[in-house]
Amino acid sequence: MADKEEDEPTSILASDPAEQPSSEATEVEDESLKTAAADATLQENDGPQTISKDKTKIDILLKATGNAPIMKKKKWAVNPDQHIGMISEFVKKYLKLDTNERLFLYINQTFAPAPDQTVRNLYDCYGTDGKLIIHYCKSQAWG
Repeated sequence: MADKEEDEPTSILASDPAEQPSSEATEVEDESLKTAAADATLQENDGPQTISKDKTKIDILLKATGNAPIMKKKKWAVNPDQHIGMISEFVKKYLKLDTNERLFLYINQTFAPAPDQTVRNLYDCYGTDGKLIIHYCKSQAWG
């Protein structure tokens, strides 16, 4: 994935060569963009253990409910500062849902968290066995 990002042109650069940032500034900017992109993506966790290999990540378990398609990979390691809205967008993209299709996420099969809630906050309150269980569905199921 990092190779693909390196090949793509940066849209931030100006069209006039005199207005373009120096190569050193561009390298620093490119590195910060790569770091931000790596932090923003969900990482697949294939291991059977419940504790993430990287202590800075939180394991989430995504379970289908109702008429939602089942994901092949259910366990993911996520940046604790990630917002639930980003996880919702990731699940939509993973399941290849249309942009007009709704996706509902539920914690403890009871309530839908606000899109700006962080994974860390939900994990601290509702995490069990070293992971946070999130149910997803295409129609409203609980709450």
